[in-house]
Amino acid sequence: MITRGQKINDRYQIIRTIGEGGMANVYLAHDLILDRDVAVKVLRGDLANDEKFVRRFQREAISASSLTHPNIVGMYDVGEDDGKYFIVMEYVEGKTLKNLIKRRGALTLSEVIDIMLQLTSGIACAHESYIIHRDIKPQNVLILDDGTVKITDFGIAMALNSNELTQTNSVMGSVHYLPPEQANGNGSTIKSDIYSLGILMYELLTGKLPFKGENAVEIAIKQMKNPIPSVCDMFPEIPQSIENVILKACAKNPKNRYENVMEMHDDIKTALDIDRADERKYVYPYPEQEVEEKINVSRFKKNEAKRTDEKKDKGDKKTNKVLWITGIICILAAIIVGFVVMILPKMKAVPDVQIPDVFKMSIVNAEATLKKEGFEVATDVQEEYSIDVDAGVVIGTNPSVGRSVKKGTVVTLIVSKGFEGIVVENYVGQNIQSVEAKLKEQGIVVLIEEKEFKDTEDQKEDIILEQDIAEGEKLKRGDTIVFQVSKLITVYPDFVKEDWTYAGVEEFCATHNVNLVKVEKEDDSVAEGTIIAQSREAGSKVVGGGSVTLRITVAKKPTVIPEEPKEDEKSTGGDKEEPVNKPEHPTDKDNTSTDAPANSNSNSSSDNKTNAGA
Repeated sequence: MITRGQKINDRYQIIRTIGEGGMANVYLAHDLILDRDVAVKVLRGDLANDEKFVRRFQREAISASSLTHPNIVGMYDVGEDDGKYFIVMEYVEGKTLKNLIKRRGALTLSEVIDIMLQLTSGIACAHESYIIHRDIKPQNVLILDDGTVKITDFGIAMALNSNELTQTNSVMGSVHYLPPEQANGNGSTIKSDIYSLGILMYELLTGKLPFKGENAVEIAIKQMKNPIPSVCDMFPEIPQSIENVILKACAKNPKNRYENVMEMHDDIKTALDIDRADERKYVYPYPEQEVEEKINVSRFKKNEAKRTDEKKDKGDKKTNKVLWITGIICILAAIIVGFVVMILPKMKAVPDVQIPDVFKMSIVNAEATLKKEGFEVATDVQEEYSIDVDAGVVIGTNPSVGRSVKKGTVVTLIVSKGFEGIVVENYVGQNIQSVEAKLKEQGIVVLIEEKEFKDTEDQKEDIILEQDIAEGEKLKRGDTIVFQVSKLITVYPDFVKEDWTYAGVEEFCATHNVNLVKVEKEDDSVAEGTIIAQSREAGSKVVGGGSVTLRITVAKKPTVIPEEPKEDEKSTGGDKEEPVNKPEHPTDKDNTSTDAPANSNSNSSSDNKTNAGA
């Protein structure tokens, strides 16, 4: 298990999980060398010891590393670290096209054209590098906020010139977008991607999938046999030229499709041109259901002519007994050889029969039904998760239901493991932490969009306000649900009108990590220490690390008037100092004792001292 903070290859530090798949998990990480966020795809631990899966995982890296295009998620690095096989890719912040369709349904015509032009441009780049995506679906397409489209997950892409074609006959993509040739077990070509692009364009225009069924087998059969429904019948305002793009891309017979993706790109680009306003519905030049096996009649004609020549030779050699006997022996030998080569195999030939439908049968009943039709049933069953079928019940066969095969063919039952996922509840009003923890335990990817509210509003923090998946819908492991969650923000009070004290503001700023700047203003009209102005507007958001300036009143300082110098200081210039121990003189004492009564005796030194001290 990879945890937050763990380093891959001593370079990529894991931040959090952003996706889980059947083959690999995807993490948001930070490249410590190039200082950028990246997406790291790590092969699941239980598959890392499987050589087959490791080869396929490494092939993904080799194939995708050669692709450089603005509509393809870039790949930066690939390697192995302590048994963990990883790929480092461009990190793209966006939602999948599937999430957009779930939220909005059908998109506008202009949006569809813009998305399809980007998709066809990116896939054309891959085809030029001899790479087939083989799994084009809206879950593998990211769309950014600015409308840019990014194709991801070339996980089952295959180089056309590769010698390793072990997966050619495997049905690996999502069945809703699966080309008929892949559903039929044949190999993929660039025209297979064109078919998937057509199905995707249909879904963008209508908000729906063209083929639905109770199980994957039923949908695959519809992909092979049923014509794609008309988008013009559902939405008459859609031009016929647009529907023709879908009809041509989604033809059952690859001969009726576009020759390459750029041809489809150019057709979409001009679909709304004036000269195509009255375009007629596209008619397939080749039959949609061609006969795959044709009888070689010429071989039988040649054998018949040979027999005629042999009869003529025998008639000419009747006179020669030895030759005649030899001829008979040759004829008998030819008959025997012909019987062994031509007639006996037909007598022993095992007839073709269709595999019966055993959907929703118990394993016992399904085995009995297959054996009754002459098939062998494999001892081991193949297990798959099913949304609608209980565990232990048959959901299909391999080879698939409806296939014509020889009697005696070994058929493997596909049995439901039950539904691996959840039924969505109404989470609005619940706390996001508890809901997120519960959903992540089920393997659901939770994305959070924060909606800010002020602490003055009657609202609690971390409460779910909206969800993009409706109540009652089902989600399986790896699916994504988006919640809009309340986020508390602190705002500046009105320090002036609300009569805050400077000490109170200091405490507020310390709590919210705000730098406080004090500017004093002399003002006797209000009490000292009154806040008369603030630099941050009341109600504005408080950001940690910011600052706010307050203007505070202080008392005015008194005006100091300098004293007039005395007369003797004026005459001496104020530079002369009286001696400390100046001898006393009666006359001087009378002059300096200003507090003595006017009738005091000037000759009484004791009286003068007493008055002076009175």
